[in-house]
Amino acid sequence: MRSWRPSSRRRPDNRQPVIPGLFGSSAPTDPPTVRAGRKPASPGDYALRRARGRLAVFFFGFALLFLVVSGRLASLTMDNETQEPRMIHALTADLPVAARADIVDRKGTVLATSLPTVMLMADTRKILDAQEAAAKLAAVFPDINAEKLAGEIEETKRYVTIRRHVTPRQYYAINKMGIAGLEFVPDESRLYPSGALTAHILGYTDIDNKGIAGLEKSENDRLQNDQGALVTSIDLRLQTVLHRELAEAIETYHALGATGLIMDVNNGEILALVSLPDFDPQNAGNALDNSKFNRATLGVYEMGSTFKTFNTAMALDSGLIKPSERFDTTHPIEVGSKTIRDFHPAKGWLNVAEIFMESSNIGSARMAERLGTARQKAFLSSLGLTEKAPLELPEVGSPIVPPDSSWRDTTTMTISFGHGIAINAVQLVAGVSSLVNGGLLVKPTLLIKDKEAQSKEETIRVVSEKTSAQMRALMRLVVKEGTAKKAEVAGYLVGGKTGTADKAAGRRYSENARLSSFIGVFPANAPRYAVFALLDDPKGNAKTYGFATGGWTAAPVVGHVISQIGPLLNMPPVDTEMLAATEHQLLKPLGSEVLESLNLAKETDDYASVESNTAQ
Repeated sequence: MRSWRPSSRRRPDNRQPVIPGLFGSSAPTDPPTVRAGRKPASPGDYALRRARGRLAVFFFGFALLFLVVSGRLASLTMDNETQEPRMIHALTADLPVAARADIVDRKGTVLATSLPTVMLMADTRKILDAQEAAAKLAAVFPDINAEKLAGEIEETKRYVTIRRHVTPRQYYAINKMGIAGLEFVPDESRLYPSGALTAHILGYTDIDNKGIAGLEKSENDRLQNDQGALVTSIDLRLQTVLHRELAEAIETYHALGATGLIMDVNNGEILALVSLPDFDPQNAGNALDNSKFNRATLGVYEMGSTFKTFNTAMALDSGLIKPSERFDTTHPIEVGSKTIRDFHPAKGWLNVAEIFMESSNIGSARMAERLGTARQKAFLSSLGLTEKAPLELPEVGSPIVPPDSSWRDTTTMTISFGHGIAINAVQLVAGVSSLVNGGLLVKPTLLIKDKEAQSKEETIRVVSEKTSAQMRALMRLVVKEGTAKKAEVAGYLVGGKTGTADKAAGRRYSENARLSSFIGVFPANAPRYAVFALLDDPKGNAKTYGFATGGWTAAPVVGHVISQIGPLLNMPPVDTEMLAATEHQLLKPLGSEVLESLNLAKETDDYASVESNTAQ
């Protein structure tokens, strides 16, 4: 066949060469211009279009194959990467990774919160050199035993948990090592910004973020369900003040410990609760048992003369005894094998107001003797003092109450001044609050009470409004002229009652160890808050003339607290003239006969600040 070549003397022919037998024609033709959508004008045009179509199909098929292969590779890669984390999650399914709800104070200040952290685990199959890996990890975690960890890695078939709650610095250091087989799993850590300040209220959680003490335990289900922040009745500002004053008192009087609280007398909300010594909830595992012990709720004590508040209210509310009635307090009372006496015996008979002011054990016992055992038991029960306090904490001690078989005349007389019955601090403060708020029972709480829920609560009257007014007046006299003059605060009408109880030592009472306390209310004319302080075995010093009773040690603590929290509670000090006028009205319910007998202008021996509950 002869090859076709263009002539060198003319322009090349752009026509497509004829391919014999392809279309059954060998005649060369000039193909017209092909427009889209039309049939090919010639065999050459047809061949060109067919080649282009095949090329398009080829590229489409190649692209499809590429996508399928790429997708499969990605699937295999993702499956390989996520298989082990899924297995780790299966192994750690019980670990709480959902955020635990915050706990806040009444102002919204965060007291407890949760932060996202990571947990370090090891896939033992991928650890090439267990000894080397363990040694490197021990450099990041000094408390890890490298040899023990290496053994665990070598002996365990799959996963080993190395450390919970890894810090960012540790996370960075471990990643930098590039040790194959280490995995980080999402975790959560509980944080307490206020530290030891609220330890006995909040409690703490275990390593799995499950509450095991305090509100963390009692409200665990609610906190785990993350229903929003748990709002407590605590005011962190007041908590700080009370904590500081009690800590200073321990140091000043060399006490073994202390407790105290501040309560709203109208609804029982606790604004501050402190127990010392305390602990760091972030490191509760290393805390001493003595530090974890909640003296405000779990500890039950014979409260001494503060119990005379209940005895006196019972006497006045009975209608059988008037504030002006007098009792013989000149001689000790011999009851069976016991002798009831006063630290400073009176030289004459004292009326009810004087018995309360001077904290006479003899006078209180005479009053209780008149009223009888049945009335005393019923009255204390109405205040909730014979049953466990309904508080939102797991650490609540049950009161120690004498059994009916042994609650006789002698017991009735000693209970009148706080000997022979033991309650916790919260019960004492709630009981006193019920007496001064107009006579309505309050139930203590650590949570903000919903207004709707409050409106549905049954109102229970424990004493009459008249008795309540008389008790407010008597408590004011204790601070103004009685055993608690060191609780006086300029610009405020403070009322209260001191207490000093010998500590039990087996079946006997120690003569050299005591519990000194003071329960204060303010403003005494219309109380809004009760403040309580108790010191465990304080020691007297030069400023107290060697005395360590409630009037000398606990009363000043409450006075210092009130002077600081008053302005914080929008209760600024009142000027002297207004204070005097208000006090005059406050004391009126006691009657003119009592007020004239007291001779309030006389000088009172400071040693009246000493009271005793001795019953030998």
